[in-house]
Amino acid sequence: MRLTNLIYLWPTLAVLIFDQLSKHFVRSSMNLGETINVIGEEFFKLTYVQNSGIAFGLKPGSPLSLIIFSSLASIVILYILLTSHKNHSLAKPKTVRISLALILGGAIGNLIDRIHSGRVTDFLDFDFPDFIMTRWPIFNIADSAVTVGVSIWCIYLLFTSGDKKEKLAESVKQNDTYTSEIDSPEI
Repeated sequence: MRLTNLIYLWPTLAVLIFDQLSKHFVRSSMNLGETINVIGEEFFKLTYVQNSGIAFGLKPGSPLSLIIFSSLASIVILYILLTSHKNHSLAKPKTVRISLALILGGAIGNLIDRIHSGRVTDFLDFDFPDFIMTRWPIFNIADSAVTVGVSIWCIYLLFTSGDKKEKLAESVKQNDTYTSEIDSPEI
């Protein structure tokens, strides 16, 4: 692990701090189900809810399975971030490392809630008129960080020139060959 890779954990730390402080504020100053209008009567509200599922209220499994999945995903992302100097992962470009750091911060932020209470505190309540649904599902800072991180990564992948993608693929291939040569003892 290189010290320079730790620099890419600052977005993770920032998300964690902001997420946990905002959730603590909501839990300590609002009653469950309470709504406070922030911008207009309908556009942006703070609405305190507890979510036992995942995004959009989906409940894909038990709370324990969500904790296990979130923990494993966080460990994998952290490993990629901390070992990306070896040039063998897709986390080599700075843009991808930052996006992964945001995803990691969001995953850990919601994981803390799940471990603590089995539910995630959500409170950001927006209404986008004439959008796909009547009202957008209530979410939190961690959810926002995951969404932004995934969006940045997708945009990077979609709009990176083919030349850069080929160089990245070649780099991954060369590193895998190099690693296998090092790991394989010669007889």
